[in-house]
Amino acid sequence: MFKLPVKTSLAVLAAALGLASAPAFAGKTLDAIKARGQLVCGVNTGLAGFSQADSAGNWTGLDVDVCKAIAASILGDASKVKWVPLVAQQRFAALQSGEVDILSRNTTWTLTRDASLGLNFTGVTYYDGQGFMVPVKNKVKSAKQLKGATVCVQSGTTTEKNLTDYSKANGLNIKPVVFEKLEATNAAYFSGRCQAYTTDASGLASIRNKEAKNPAEHVILPELISKEPLGPAVRRGDDEFFAIAKWVVFGLIEAEEYGVTQSNVDAMARDSKDPVVGRLLGTTEDTGKLLGLDKDWLARALKATGNYGEIFERNVGPKSPLALPRGVNNLWSKGGLMYAPPVR
Repeated sequence: MFKLPVKTSLAVLAAALGLASAPAFAGKTLDAIKARGQLVCGVNTGLAGFSQADSAGNWTGLDVDVCKAIAASILGDASKVKWVPLVAQQRFAALQSGEVDILSRNTTWTLTRDASLGLNFTGVTYYDGQGFMVPVKNKVKSAKQLKGATVCVQSGTTTEKNLTDYSKANGLNIKPVVFEKLEATNAAYFSGRCQAYTTDASGLASIRNKEAKNPAEHVILPELISKEPLGPAVRRGDDEFFAIAKWVVFGLIEAEEYGVTQSNVDAMARDSKDPVVGRLLGTTEDTGKLLGLDKDWLARALKATGNYGEIFERNVGPKSPLALPRGVNNLWSKGGLMYAPPVR
């Protein structure tokens, strides 16, 4: 068996180690974002708590904050985002065609979408499940009581397929009433055209809070009939931007775990002796160079949006208008599913 000389072997090993820690090459998406001075972010046309614009055109929501954090990391300014509102049927084509850099629009990560649409999901920012909302006056307590019921649902979504599967599996003969646009679906349900409304449970809470004349007149049933891991997606073929989009969110989650908040970033950078905090904030190690960014990439994101927990609480948490419990979206160390790979 042929063996390399010891000196040659050491040189090869050194080169390999050098490559492993070399700065990232900027991908075409990152170059385009820097050249135009904006991140182009595809969002929902209006889903309270996740992405909605006020009368002045200011966008807020959990999905919106993801894009703001990425913009802050890359461009140093969370306001440098162009918002592109997309209905469900438009969202994947907009990403595939390059109309948007990232899709951050309450979108479920599924095998079909991941494997056949030319995109990569970057992680989960909200663990959800499909539910049903009904008028309190109908006295329905369980989804199993919806036999033969008309149910409002939006087309072009996993929701539509899940409803059909659930109806067949339970012999309910549910009659879907399908609409292309969210606004039309909402209007049909609240006008009484459907006996129930189905979508992600978080979406139902948002719609009830925003659209109902009296939210107390509508109840979200206890059953969840699916797993709906929601998260951002980017185009395939640009590993550099894929890495940035992933690690900004992971960094926000890890920052919560280590107590780094929007208000204490500078103090933690100055005073913390925790090596993890040092890596997160770029005071002891420069992880940014591996992403094609500078050492303060995550500190800027945290100053712009706060950590994951702050984003959750502000937009959808118990003290927000949606009043959603943290539940499975809590940190893994607190009984939830939010778990970030180490930023190191």
